[in-house]
Amino acid sequence: MANINQQLSDTFSAMADGLLSGQFGKKTRIALTLIGSEHGPQELLRGAQLVARQHSDIEPVLIGCNDPECGFECHPAEDLNQCHQVMESLFEQKQIDGCVTLHYAFPLGVSTMGKVVTPSTGREMIIASTTGTTDTNRQAAMLKNTLYGIALAKATGIEQPTIGVLNIDGAALCERGLRELQQAGYDIHFAESGRADGGIAMRGNDLLQGTPDVMVTDSLTGNLLMKMFSSFTTGGSYEASGFGYGPGLGEGTAGKLVNIISRASGAPVVAGAMRLCADAAKGEVMKRVDEEWEAATLSGLNSTLAKYCQPKTQVETTEAVIAPPEKVTDTDIGGIDILEIEDACQALWQVKIFARTGMGCTGPIILVAKEDLDAAKARLVETEFLS
Repeated sequence: MANINQQLSDTFSAMADGLLSGQFGKKTRIALTLIGSEHGPQELLRGAQLVARQHSDIEPVLIGCNDPECGFECHPAEDLNQCHQVMESLFEQKQIDGCVTLHYAFPLGVSTMGKVVTPSTGREMIIASTTGTTDTNRQAAMLKNTLYGIALAKATGIEQPTIGVLNIDGAALCERGLRELQQAGYDIHFAESGRADGGIAMRGNDLLQGTPDVMVTDSLTGNLLMKMFSSFTTGGSYEASGFGYGPGLGEGTAGKLVNIISRASGAPVVAGAMRLCADAAKGEVMKRVDEEWEAATLSGLNSTLAKYCQPKTQVETTEAVIAPPEKVTDTDIGGIDILEIEDACQALWQVKIFARTGMGCTGPIILVAKEDLDAAKARLVETEFLS
């Protein structure tokens, strides 16, 4: 009987709200914790007021608020720890669809997928990831970040998101793994760099222009990028632009949609974070994560991840590798990770192909003579330094 009464109450409340606002249908209830900001609780409250004015389909629920006149459902708490206890209780009671907070301890295996507005074109771009640890292995983490970034993009309305990998350490290995999944049938769409030579490796220009829908990186780099994008016009003390650090996705979320902001996040970012959280909830982002994981697993994800956890098998040799006679190296081979560049060079020396290592504008390269190019590529594929 109590459940029926609650359902009737909710129905009549929704009808009353619809008559007042002109919008019928269940609102998405997004909680916001008001404690811990460097700008004080009033700044966070202003973010909730902002999103409520802009989006009538979102109902803010405030945690850590002791003002019954604030205009929103309010749950008191004395500190951030109590805020999180209240949040967990509201999730268990299914009273909220998501929560925006800060300093929340995600378990290992979960990281957040943030969203920014790029300054060059005003495009929205997901950065995967921005906080947390998806995996203790860097390459495995970046591969998983890609899947979770795709899941968030699809949940927020981009059915075929384009993927770019930021040109950092491990980018080439990540690209190699993603292409293996694509060749095995995983439906993934790669962006092309805006630079003349193109490619999936994204440069600084691509960050500013928002070339891909999802920019894949490690969480420390992503965290730095979030701060740069959100506060580059304010001197760093006030985050004024974007959607926050995003929802925590991965293994161990228990279906709870928790979005992160920082202590420096201002009202516009708080409102953006609540909007992103609501979009992710309505788009069933947790279900999207499961779908992407299942599709990638059918395309060999587990075997690809296993490669990252095993040391690379080195070509056996009974003596020190000595460089062959020098040649003019007028051709370069890209796509080799910086962490493997020296080993790749020595693999060529072992078969008497002279090579040098270098750094091109798109990352590390192997330099060989033009007449050795085909043999060098074949050797690097054979030794798994090149896909």
